Amino acid sequence: MNHYDLKVDIDPDQEFISGKNTVTYTVLKPYQVMQIDLQEPMQLVKAIQNGKDLAIEKNGLAHFINLDQKQEKGAVNTIELVFEGKPVVGARLPWDGGWTWQKDASGNAFAANANQGIGSSIWWPNKDIPYDEVDSLDLSITVPKGLMAVGNGRLVDSSQTATTSTYHWAVKNPINSYGVSADIADYAHFSDTYEGEKGPLDLNFYVLKENLGKAKNQFKQVPMMLEAFEHWFGPYPFYEDGYKLVEVPYLGMEHQSNVTYGNRYENGYLGRDLSGTGWGLKFDFIIIHESGHEWFANNITNKDVADMWVHEGFTAYSENLYLDYHFGKQAAADYVIGTRNAIRNDRPIIGTYGVDREGSGDMYYKGANVLHTLRQLIEDDEKWRQILRGLNQEFYHKTVTSAQVEKYISDQSGIDLTEFWDQYLRTTMIPELEYKIEGNTLKFRYADIVEGFDMPVKVQLNETEKWIYPTAAWKSETLNSPIEEFAIDRNFYIESEKLK
Repeated sequence: MNHYDLKVDIDPDQEFISGKNTVTYTVLKPYQVMQIDLQEPMQLVKAIQNGKDLAIEKNGLAHFINLDQKQEKGAVNTIELVFEGKPVVGARLPWDGGWTWQKDASGNAFAANANQGIGSSIWWPNKDIPYDEVDSLDLSITVPKGLMAVGNGRLVDSSQTATTSTYHWAVKNPINSYGVSADIADYAHFSDTYEGEKGPLDLNFYVLKENLGKAKNQFKQVPMMLEAFEHWFGPYPFYEDGYKLVEVPYLGMEHQSNVTYGNRYENGYLGRDLSGTGWGLKFDFIIIHESGHEWFANNITNKDVADMWVHEGFTAYSENLYLDYHFGKQAAADYVIGTRNAIRNDRPIIGTYGVDREGSGDMYYKGANVLHTLRQLIEDDEKWRQILRGLNQEFYHKTVTSAQVEKYISDQSGIDLTEFWDQYLRTTMIPELEYKIEGNTLKFRYADIVEGFDMPVKVQLNETEKWIYPTAAWKSETLNSPIEEFAIDRNFYIESEKLK
């Protein structure tokens, strides 16, 4: 798909949405049937091409539209999709997906959507598959007069009738469908400008009026976030569309150029430190984490949700890098190592391809600790930074597979990471360093590893810090004096057992 021109009329009181999506597409193969996704209870009322209603065959959420116009390879065509209905209401946004219809303190409508897992077809018709991003988007949202509707990208114009207000937003960059967001409230608006790597970046903030003072204080973390992430990851990927932070009646979500926020204007995750170290209370989790997704999810997007760790692992790791930039390397290490307590190792991080199945929720903090371990292996922080920035250049505005990301890091690091990736991403085993101390000699080997896994690890032997190179076979290191101290560098995500 090339472009969506999505026009929606949203009635918060009736919890009802109607609209039209005009789709511009390029014909890749001369098929006469197009699949469009829309989930019940939303209804695809009609599909129109060249002024003619087309036949639609429905199978679950998939709608197969029979195209009368001959579809010639390379041709650029349009089709209009008319739809309406009451979308699914999410019980626990953002985890289950759908819409939420709330009220602010004054009784005004306060509504929004979040649909990362369940899919954007929960409320509007599109090709609901991660690898099919449109190059650009127009989003026009009509709401009852007195309310504001905030969407992705920049506000092009707004208009009013006696009873309604319409806000037209435009996105100039490729956008994944789950990142499309409509947020509705009687918002207060304020703005700022960040002088970033690509020049002035417009910052816009939309919050409930009763929270304006708290927002102006808490959102001072946005420029701090941008400074840290542009350092580590490269320029913010959507200068043309600007950056927005928008209050919503749920925790938050990484909607592209329209990051949504509901963390109660507190540091931590709803006031809690997920690492248990204290460092998690130095930043607002939702501002930092969901904004990190602008680089990993919205700039670099997985082609299949089985590779969702590319979104969540790197973004969980971005929390660590935010602390590294502003509070130092020790604070960052404390934090990311602290989050290991949340790792369950119940399933591999990578899911099952081709069946819309994600991997384990460990993709967050196991993913972050895998990347933290990899930083130790590279042993050159500037090189590591250039690899992270290089990822955002090589895959700028692209959809990717985990294999592509793995290969890029392996190539740029100069390390064959094949078994490293297989161990941590495709199994639940954590390498265990088994060791014995016999006088002057340290004997060691790895257990619980894939064949060929041979990751070196840094250790403390008496007063000397050195690398050892374990494999599945026993190896040894002999010192000139008895070994009285042995410790594994905590920055490596491995387990250990001392054998007798």
